[in-house]
Amino acid sequence: MEKLDGKTMDVVGENIKKLKEIFPEIIKENKIDFDKLQLILGENIEKEQERYEFTWYGKQDSIKLAQKQTVGTLRPDQTTSKEWDTTKNLYIEGDNLEILRLLQKPYYKKIKMVYIDPPYNTGNDFIYKDDFKDNIKNYKEKSGQLLVANSETSGRYHTDWLNMMYPRLKIAWNLIRDDGLIFISIDDNEFDNLKKLCNDVFGEENFVETLIWKKRATPPNDKNIGRIHEYIICYAKKYSEIRLNLIPRDEESIARYSNPDNDSRGPWVASDLSANGKGGRLVQSCVYPIMNPSNGEKYFPSEGRCWLFNEEKMNQFISEGRIGFREKTGAPYLKRYLCEVRQGLTLPTILTDYGFSSNSAAEIDKIFVKKGIFEYPKPTTLIKPLLTVGLDKDDIVLDFFSGSGTTADAVMQLNAEDAGKRRFIMIQLPESTDESSEAYKAGYKNICEIGKERIRRVGERLIKETGDKSLDVGFKVFKLDTSNIKEWDPNTNNITTTLLDMQNPIKEDRSTNDVLYEILIKYGVDVTVQIEETKMGDKIAYSIGKGYMFICLEDEIDLDIVESIAKQRPNRVVFKDAGFKDDNVKTNAVQILKKYGVEDFRAI
Repeated sequence: MEKLDGKTMDVVGENIKKLKEIFPEIIKENKIDFDKLQLILGENIEKEQERYEFTWYGKQDSIKLAQKQTVGTLRPDQTTSKEWDTTKNLYIEGDNLEILRLLQKPYYKKIKMVYIDPPYNTGNDFIYKDDFKDNIKNYKEKSGQLLVANSETSGRYHTDWLNMMYPRLKIAWNLIRDDGLIFISIDDNEFDNLKKLCNDVFGEENFVETLIWKKRATPPNDKNIGRIHEYIICYAKKYSEIRLNLIPRDEESIARYSNPDNDSRGPWVASDLSANGKGGRLVQSCVYPIMNPSNGEKYFPSEGRCWLFNEEKMNQFISEGRIGFREKTGAPYLKRYLCEVRQGLTLPTILTDYGFSSNSAAEIDKIFVKKGIFEYPKPTTLIKPLLTVGLDKDDIVLDFFSGSGTTADAVMQLNAEDAGKRRFIMIQLPESTDESSEAYKAGYKNICEIGKERIRRVGERLIKETGDKSLDVGFKVFKLDTSNIKEWDPNTNNITTTLLDMQNPIKEDRSTNDVLYEILIKYGVDVTVQIEETKMGDKIAYSIGKGYMFICLEDEIDLDIVESIAKQRPNRVVFKDAGFKDDNVKTNAVQILKKYGVEDFRAI
């Protein structure tokens, strides 16, 4: 029986497979023959040493880091979760690089939108320094510590930030759907570098737009010019595939429409009836007189312009009452009806009425009924429009610098407004709060505690306000840790292995639930999938996704148990390698599973 691989997605291996599909002749013993590849590509090879490229100290290591596999896991934490059994939302604590690696199998190309508000590298915020050998060990050693800021006096001030961002964005690219996109908040400190970095990861052709958010109502007086804005850079996974939604029209936009003449088509607004006649539009069929039936005068389009329609179409519109005439000048105009315009507006590039930093601070203060719990969060009035244009009602958004949890808050608000089923995945390093901070004094020892409590409180408020108890305001909490399986954890190799250790591959301090979810992650199964505990004789097995997969981690498994599981005809089955009663049972289990059409079965 084949052993289950404890590693995450093999990015390099997957890329080699894709190359093999396109150029099968360049693969020799799973190695790439670059000389042959260059021959095939002909002149489309860059050979010049001097060429335009964006590089920095450590870029090559960052590329390798993005491709590295991990044998870590995510351990479920039901005690701090909310509505564990029903929710489809996730809140994950730990180093986001390792967590993104772990999500590559279960969420590969499943994320419709990513929004992140990373450290701006102002000299005051920290930059997490990855360990190329063992990042999980590095994370656990630093867990609970106050992380050190990336000071401007650092000799590699910008490169440290780039080395932190590159592998995270590269892995995020793997998670985003072909029709998905990413929004990244940033300010002037790293705007230029981030734009070049995104060109490198996503491709210049997939740049969508740079949004400018007016974050302050008035300019500060401590600088030569008062900066009142930040940026949000947007890239698509594949520009040709994205179809962004519209944002709802505001009351001011709708108020422009009225119906003074009781038109049966409803409210309308007077619109210009002519268009620029340059560029080939100025043709004789669209330049003609329109007679005002009230005063008998004829009106032509202004010089260099033409009417929007030919004379036949115009006469039809006049007879239908779709053309009006101004009272003072008598000139014609087109009546544009509210019922015929698009039911929303495109997101503008300059966001002037989307909340200020002061609003977001007040928003947090109101949620926690206390000031100063979290500094500099983004307001939901900014994030909701991004989610509106980027997500449909049943899509997933990922935020791997989730901070106070604004993205989760905004998702729940949108779902409450339109009965949507949008899901969120929040990832946050449990950075310790300073002992002198208001957050620490209020009992929140790290940022994750703040984020989770915010989601709980907002969810309860939305249920109370809407009365809709079907809203998903819960979240499953997982925490990054080393593998639950001894042979999958490289750190256990330094421990003298006993016979007893070999018989039980699961670490002593880990639960069945821990192992269960690690198997799902390593297999590539969504961890919010339905799990049912079921009895198979005197043993317990777990039915995953209504029988799609069965996992049994019991000892002393005999052939009756194996056949009971096989009769359910799952697609996949996982046992504990040392769990079979004897080698004979283990050998015959393979034949029984095949007999019932189960081809994918593994052991740990």
